[in-house]
Amino acid sequence: MKKSGASQGQSASELISKRIAELGDWRGETLGIMRKLIKEADPDVVEEWKWMGTPVWSHEGIICTGESYKNVVKLTFAKGASLKDPARLFNSSLDGNVRRAIDIHEGEEVDEPAFKALVRQAVALNSSGLVGIGLDEGV
Repeated sequence: MKKSGASQGQSASELISKRIAELGDWRGETLGIMRKLIKEADPDVVEEWKWMGTPVWSHEGIICTGESYKNVVKLTFAKGASLKDPARLFNSSLDGNVRRAIDIHEGEEVDEPAFKALVRQAVALNSSGLVGIGLDEGV
């Protein structure tokens, strides 16, 4: 796996692992599980560390970010509005034209096959060269 976004001599992957360990509660466990699913869905994913401490997973563009807050782990898909979500995993940032997010609260589980399908769709969209809603019409 490629590594990108190194900071202070540590790779992005090391910084993400450190963040997961530092959380030390359900949020770290959840972020670790989601990271594992992303890597399973796309073995060529690139881990990045951006915006002063945000884990980012990319493949020819951003797939999603992984943020942790007091009551939620949020996975924001950069082009989520362009992805089909039959399992209705997206439950946050639903009003935007481009992004969509999945908020995971303590004790909640995510439909793993549906999540992996979203990741694969995001990779396919990035690889297609299409930009997103409204910008890829007529291509």
